[in-house]
Amino acid sequence: MSTEIKRIHTSEEVVEYYTNRMHTYGATAVGVGWKDEHAQMVRFQQLVKVIGNPEGFTINDVGCGIAALYNYLLTQSYKPATYYGYDVLDSMLEEAARRLPVPEVKLTKINDAREIATADYSMASGIFNLKYGFSDDEMRSHVISTITEMNTHSRLGFGFNLLTGYSDKEYMQPHLYYADPLFFFDYCKRNFSRNVALLHDYDQYDFTILVRKKTI
Repeated sequence: MSTEIKRIHTSEEVVEYYTNRMHTYGATAVGVGWKDEHAQMVRFQQLVKVIGNPEGFTINDVGCGIAALYNYLLTQSYKPATYYGYDVLDSMLEEAARRLPVPEVKLTKINDAREIATADYSMASGIFNLKYGFSDDEMRSHVISTITEMNTHSRLGFGFNLLTGYSDKEYMQPHLYYADPLFFFDYCKRNFSRNVALLHDYDQYDFTILVRKKTI
């Protein structure tokens, strides 16, 4: 059974960046924007900690790329009932569909987090790294609007990561968005749930926020 791709309008600027990455590096972790495969996997390792029961859950992957998170879940003995992958790039979704022609994987092209389905969990890895000429305040507003939608569309919890403002200044780059971990921890705690975790101890220049709404 082939995986259906639903097509929705997308952003040309984002498409151009990731199209160039895919063209240069192919369907790899580097091709979807990571330094290497380890950098991608260590982020997944943090995000999946929000999942309670490892079987039978549904999950949104916002900015799924080639759906590497789905493969990671399977290698770690997670068994999602349905994986909803969303991206802005046709070529990534087509590659994901080619690699994962299974009915459990549903792929959709979107340009706004309001388009996502309601699932048990939602995750976003790496989608807030690039500023694209926006100010830090504009990026903060963008992150807040996106995680608000993730909260609205997640029954049990959600997770996301951001580059950290605690990065070494000499290595920080102007086209990237570096966020304040304490701001986002506080925001999630005050607006989404009492059960919020800030993970900043996995030897990368970013942090992960996990929001648990209830347990199963």
